[in-house]
Amino acid sequence: MSTIRVVLVEDHELVRRGISLVLASLDGFEVAGEARDGVEALASINAVNPDVVLSDARMPRLDGPGLVSECAQHHPGVPVVMLTTFDDDDVVRAAVDAGAAGFLLKDSTPEAIAEALRAAVRGEMIVDPRVTRSLLVSQSTDPLASLTPTEREVAKMLATGAANAEIASELHMSHGTVKNHVSSLLRKMHQSDRTRLALYLARFDMSL
Repeated sequence: MSTIRVVLVEDHELVRRGISLVLASLDGFEVAGEARDGVEALASINAVNPDVVLSDARMPRLDGPGLVSECAQHHPGVPVVMLTTFDDDDVVRAAVDAGAAGFLLKDSTPEAIAEALRAAVRGEMIVDPRVTRSLLVSQSTDPLASLTPTEREVAKMLATGAANAEIASELHMSHGTVKNHVSSLLRKMHQSDRTRLALYLARFDMSL
């Protein structure tokens, strides 16, 4: 298995150093970039093109949910796993709606962090059971509300059973860009594969 390249985002330097050391000690992981907030994180993502982002939830300038939204718009192929605390219910709700790829508490074991990051890269989502309550109360009344305009266009075609090549041709995108948007939709809609995603999207009125 190839090395998973991670951008680590945490505004407290000592905490960031500690997590960086944990990641460096894990087999198959590389800290490709570090940032103190979401603004720096976006610059780092642009520079190093990581496989996944591990980000604190609460940060100055651009917080975790804001970073998730920006990544969904500009880096749809880069999942963001959130590090949170017990009292971050509002942030968790915002991050869910933005399409975060997983949630871990800051006291998670190195093994749990590794598992969540690997899952995110595979397009899956892992949530610390202690965060589940926040997730259960955070479900949006409109599951499509978090989609960007482009994601909505891709979702509309997916709902009809269109293949990536058809979507790329119709929306004038590269195949890679379509693939990235499909990955983002899988995360946001919490579906495990493309077929389930298409069936799920077909339930909605995608003309809106």
